[in-house]
Amino acid sequence: MNDSGIDLRELYQDIILDHGRHPRNFRALEHPTHLARGHNPLCGDRVTVYLAVEGDRIVDVSFEGRGCAISTAAASLMTEVLKGKTVAEARALFAQFHARVTGGEAGESPETLQDDIDRLEPLTGVKAFPVRVKCATLPWHAFEAALKSGLAAATVKTE
Repeated sequence: MNDSGIDLRELYQDIILDHGRHPRNFRALEHPTHLARGHNPLCGDRVTVYLAVEGDRIVDVSFEGRGCAISTAAASLMTEVLKGKTVAEARALFAQFHARVTGGEAGESPETLQDDIDRLEPLTGVKAFPVRVKCATLPWHAFEAALKSGLAAATVKTE
């Protein structure tokens, strides 16, 4: 519990369940500039990430797919924090998120991204369950693949 008596694990679980049941930005973009598909064969999670990038800015981002509450919540939260970011900011967020869910060294992050990093915090509890880390990072790996491939529709697998 924190100083105000709120159990953060319970709050984080509620956030994950809410995003899992009511994902934000769950749709195909009509005119994406980049897209990639991700698949976790261990649990069956599948995600397609759509990006609309203008210059170096992500003007819109969405996803479609099916999977567990963690992968759906991760994709939903990811789309919320990436919209409007530059590609460099988005990659910095991915690096921070990945380090936090894998127990790695997060390194320095720009102060301007701290609110977004905090919004992703509910998912960091998966580091205690290594098999679930792949669920939480799948949408992010698909996002990275989309940036690299454009409309070539890359597919990434996490195993």
